[in-house]
Amino acid sequence: MADTERRTAFKRQVASLLLLLYVWAIGSGTVRYSVPEEMESGSFVANIGKDLGLDLKEFVRRTRIVTEDGSQYFHLNGNTGDLFIKEKVDREILCGQTDPCTVQFEIILDNPLQSYRIEVRVYDINDHSPVFLESELRFKIPETTPRGSRFPLESAQDLDVGNNSLQNYSISTNAHFRVYTGEHSDGRKYAELVLDKVLDREHQPEVSLLLTAVDGGSPPRSGTAKILIIVLDASDNLPVFSQTIYKARVLENSPKDYLVVTVSATDLDEGNYGEICYSFSQKSKENSKTFKINPMTGEIRLTGAIDFEMIETYELNIQATDGGGLSAHCKVLVVVLDVNDNAPEVIVTSFISPILEDSLAETVVALFIVRDRDSGDNGRTVCSIEDDVPFSLKTTLKNSYSLVKVHLT
Repeated sequence: MADTERRTAFKRQVASLLLLLYVWAIGSGTVRYSVPEEMESGSFVANIGKDLGLDLKEFVRRTRIVTEDGSQYFHLNGNTGDLFIKEKVDREILCGQTDPCTVQFEIILDNPLQSYRIEVRVYDINDHSPVFLESELRFKIPETTPRGSRFPLESAQDLDVGNNSLQNYSISTNAHFRVYTGEHSDGRKYAELVLDKVLDREHQPEVSLLLTAVDGGSPPRSGTAKILIIVLDASDNLPVFSQTIYKARVLENSPKDYLVVTVSATDLDEGNYGEICYSFSQKSKENSKTFKINPMTGEIRLTGAIDFEMIETYELNIQATDGGGLSAHCKVLVVVLDVNDNAPEVIVTSFISPILEDSLAETVVALFIVRDRDSGDNGRTVCSIEDDVPFSLKTTLKNSYSLVKVHLT
């Protein structure tokens, strides 16, 4: 009997310890949820009061949601602890190509002042189809071009991410070409046209193909573009780039018209056949609005601002075409370097004023968040207050602080 009572008491102690550890973990960490994008306003997300281990009496206290940027995608019912969608969330507008896409906010409870960090991950749904910027792609290829030659194709743009983004390219059945689907360093898919059978201009002066880009959604979405290949009879020399890959490093505060890099190609032919014209062979909205290339000199310059916090690396595909219509290709990798161009921000999420002089020590007076949009050492912050004030700072979560009353003189 005594052994049974001791075992029962021990189990109760273990259960109490586990409960305390659970409550501590919730209070000191971040509560995470996930929802698909485009959920209708009023859709139920979770019961935060239950997940935080708070009873309804605590939630009857004035509760509110506080975000760093003031956005209000969610609504909290202070009487029930239920969290709802307040306005429809478009993942592409909220995060662009960034994945995972998260919305972070704090739940503030008054009297006494408490805060809880909430993170909601917004999952992508397949609501966009791949789209080509050009409806027709044209190539001039001589009939003497050897088998295995590759020709970069314009990439389709898909605003979705992950498996819902563009996954594969295909072309219509034909006797001469196949399409190869590759992957850039950032995971984006690209296509190359591969010559499998030598062309014969006398037999077929033009080849028409249909290029299809397909995403990985269920059901999948697709987009198409036409390919027109003009077979040339001339057998002149191909242009040759001095490098197959050019690399450049550019500070994010570089001015408009800043020279990023110069590409150079040569052609052994003389006269018009040896003249080189440079252009982008694969266009994207980001590259088109950020860079320009001089068709005569091969100079690539900035046309707009670049922001390390938005895009860290650009990959440009360059084409050199001679007077006979023959072309060569190279890549330019542009690495954006971060500069300390963002000052730390202090966002006060809750504040009590005035303070009674006989109020207890360790009273939480204010809650605030410190953030810096820079990265690395440029984004690290140190938060402090003056030494001769009756308050102290306490770290509640990463970059979240509470101002606590120590004593009043």
